[in-house]
Amino acid sequence: MTLKPSLKYVTLLALPLAAVTTFSSTASAFEPKGKVECIAPSDPGGGWDFTCRSVGNVMQELDLVPANVQTINMAGAGGGVAFAHTVSKRAGDDHLLVAASTATTTRLAQGQFPGLSADMVNWIGALGADYGIIAVAADSEIDDLNELMDSLKEDPRSVKFAGGSAKGGWDHLKVLIAAQAADVENLPRIAYLSYNNGGEALTQVIGGHVDAFTGDITEAQGFMESGDLRVLAVLSEERLPGDLSDIPTAREQGIDALGPNWRGFYMPADISEDAEAYWTDAMDTIYQSEEWQSVMTQNGLMPFHMTAGEFEEFVLNQIKDIEQLSKDIGLIQ
Repeated sequence: MTLKPSLKYVTLLALPLAAVTTFSSTASAFEPKGKVECIAPSDPGGGWDFTCRSVGNVMQELDLVPANVQTINMAGAGGGVAFAHTVSKRAGDDHLLVAASTATTTRLAQGQFPGLSADMVNWIGALGADYGIIAVAADSEIDDLNELMDSLKEDPRSVKFAGGSAKGGWDHLKVLIAAQAADVENLPRIAYLSYNNGGEALTQVIGGHVDAFTGDITEAQGFMESGDLRVLAVLSEERLPGDLSDIPTAREQGIDALGPNWRGFYMPADISEDAEAYWTDAMDTIYQSEEWQSVMTQNGLMPFHMTAGEFEEFVLNQIKDIEQLSKDIGLIQ
């Protein structure tokens, strides 16, 4: 069977990058009074950890929280442990935020959180998009993305990829999207090794234990700056701005693959309307602040902002799109 997904499903993942929600100045009866926690569904390092820590810092700078935001690392099941914990043990907790991304919606789309669904939490907002990359160690013999794809065409098992999501998750899916666009066959046979976070996966690649890294640009910044990692392609429509502008896109190498990964938050169910309104407005305030715009620029995040019902609608639609894409390339039935 030839595995050829319709490109409309790939494109749909990237559509709303410029959406902006207008800040609401309506005062909320709720204000956080005690400790605010942010669960990063991974070990330290990687995108979810970055989301909690960087947004937590900006919240403190903008006086949106009364004290520090405590990041709690809760790895397991590609975000499933944190999702199940939020649903089963934290209902009504209006001082808890949980970092989420396209990796979260991917796992939900593929039924990887048994008995759980997107409507069991409150989707609060997204604060940027982190584009996917495919990279190798600096001393790798692979020169560019086409050379890597040619190796996969000869033997899908010839290149081993490491990523921070579970098998079938968003990091894995990005490799398959790129390989499909390059006309690689037998996509399910491509070797993918799952690690608890992007930092751990990068260490394996830099150490020479795995051939290539699949993840997001924010995860790779430190290794790029140290000269240990060479990025073959960024899965964006155009080159990224600033210091990242020397990284070629997959598209300019003749491979039409896109891999945007939004970064945002959900909260437990059963919180009050006032609490939900407060945190929704907080996301607007953070996104519009100079402090957050600086974080975005420094870390290669691209514009992507949605809150409240608009964001929830987007999440539910993205889950449908990824479910179809996963079926088309043979990941799920």
